[in-house]
Amino acid sequence: MGRKPTIDRRQLAELVAQGMSVQELAAHFGVSESGVLQAKRAAGLAKPMMDHSGAVPWKLARAHAQSGPATNLRNLSAAAQGRPPAAERLNTALRWAQRLVDAGLDVRYDVDEGFSEVPAPPSGSHVAAVLSAARKGLEEG
Repeated sequence: MGRKPTIDRRQLAELVAQGMSVQELAAHFGVSESGVLQAKRAAGLAKPMMDHSGAVPWKLARAHAQSGPATNLRNLSAAAQGRPPAAERLNTALRWAQRLVDAGLDVRYDVDEGFSEVPAPPSGSHVAAVLSAARKGLEEG
């Protein structure tokens, strides 16, 4: 069995700065895309991962992870963190959240049933808070 290929960090940094894609870097270094991503993280060249736990505070069942509400909340969270999604995804999330807020609704999550719309509690709507953070992030960005 041969020795695992290594990725020279200096060369990796130069190629990343030139705009080479992960796929191109993998072919160049003779490693998998996952290997390139690991090397980029180790070299401090990867963008930090976003944390959506505030917007999606529930442990979602796999079947619900890509549902409309979960996706919209993650897209709003990305906007709040200064990395908004594509315009059409962002607009969909903003319209969805504003519709709920205007109707006095919030979302609740049940691991068996998924997401449902419920009256917003007097203490404040989760969706309204996520929407507010997204709008603030968009203004600052």
